[in-house]
Amino acid sequence: MSSWSSREETTVSSNNAKKTASSVQKPVQRIVIVGASLAGLSAAESLRSEGFAGTITVIGDEPYAPYDRPPLSKTVLTGWLQAEHTTLPQSVDLQAEWLLGMPAIGLDLGNREVELADGRRVGFDRLLISTGTHARQWPDLAQAALDGVCLLHTRDDAVRLRARLAARPKRVLVIGGGFTGSEVASVCRELGLAVTVTERSATPLIGALGAAAGAFAGQLQRAHGVDLRCNVTVMSLEGDESGRLRCAYLSDGDILDIDVAVVALGAVRNVEWLRDSGLAFDSRGIACDAACRAFDINGMVTDDVFVAGDIVRWPHPLYEGELLAVEHWGNAVEQARTAAHNMVSVPADLQAYKSLPAFWSRQFGVNLKMIGLPSFADEVVLTQGSVSERRLVAAYGYKGRIVAALTVNMARWLPAYEAMIEARAPFPPVLHAPDSSAELRPVPAGFPPHGQITHSPNAIKTGPGPSIPSPEESPTSDKVKDPRVPPGFQPK
Repeated sequence: MSSWSSREETTVSSNNAKKTASSVQKPVQRIVIVGASLAGLSAAESLRSEGFAGTITVIGDEPYAPYDRPPLSKTVLTGWLQAEHTTLPQSVDLQAEWLLGMPAIGLDLGNREVELADGRRVGFDRLLISTGTHARQWPDLAQAALDGVCLLHTRDDAVRLRARLAARPKRVLVIGGGFTGSEVASVCRELGLAVTVTERSATPLIGALGAAAGAFAGQLQRAHGVDLRCNVTVMSLEGDESGRLRCAYLSDGDILDIDVAVVALGAVRNVEWLRDSGLAFDSRGIACDAACRAFDINGMVTDDVFVAGDIVRWPHPLYEGELLAVEHWGNAVEQARTAAHNMVSVPADLQAYKSLPAFWSRQFGVNLKMIGLPSFADEVVLTQGSVSERRLVAAYGYKGRIVAALTVNMARWLPAYEAMIEARAPFPPVLHAPDSSAELRPVPAGFPPHGQITHSPNAIKTGPGPSIPSPEESPTSDKVKDPRVPPGFQPK
């Protein structure tokens, strides 16, 4: 017995020594964050709060300190808030090196270096990638360059578009009925401007909320005077001899006389700079494990490269192993905090990121708030309130369990639905609310087929693993990706 005991103790001692050695073998002294974003700032603050005393270098392609993006499509466009006042406050003294206005163009994992556009190479012990997304451009570059064609993603975009709206254009065209497009349309009506919204699918917000809830959004837009054109695409934009935007040709044969067009076709993840890096990424984002550690192209976890924010595909235990991509404020903050904790922790102390996706939007006088993953659902049911009063809760179900909930001017109910989602409660949910219906009648959620880009789903499932090719990138779907393709087109 003693010999076995001695051998076991020796083995345990040896294993502990190896663990101790591995935890001190590579001391983390230099952390580089690529992406001077909300996620990047949140991670830097968390690193200092975790007690990290080494150097932090933050690299950003824009010349500005991290700023808040949600106000850009709301209060900045209305003129209530100046764009320069969207800078995010810093809750701790970061003592960081800021390399702003300097894009990263490459990553050398072997030498642990980030290559910058000016030729410099920045070394790191651990790296956080939080480069986020950029707005999808209009596909015809000559038309996109017309004076009056705008995007809305950055601070500079908001300044330019605000100036256009303040000049009182005769009509604004919004191409795409997702959250950004709908919020721009709402601002236009608030400013008393004529606005047309074109949406390739049957309703606005269909990618985020599905057709059933999207129908409510469509009613809301029309009630506020929006010229909403569903099942319609913009075929081309045309300018005058001086290069100023003058009209748009629609797939239904109509020609709109316009002088401002806002291209709101969703977001593209900023991954091009990672080409040849050895990380597992594609147009859907960078794949990572639950601890926010990036996968390499062989499906192996990279212990020193972490990711956070809009650029990430990550696993959530409630959604059957699918990797999720979430483009919202709360996700960027919480995921960055988890990544920061794990960057300076030993393996035994790693935390799993499993917060439910949550997002909100204010448009046309109502507050929309969501918890969970609506696009995962196959059914939806109105559980509380009424459409006519514009106060309601809708629950989303998948194979008999609740997976998401939407509130309209009833956000106080979100915690209750969050608890049901986390408990995998049955769908339709059992409620004891005074305003709940006696009989719940689920209907199909009605999400569009993959590949339509005139909307942005904001929170979607992207597949089960890091090495599976994206359906978006298959040759047969390229034409469907083009927003000018009319509805009903079937690729050959």
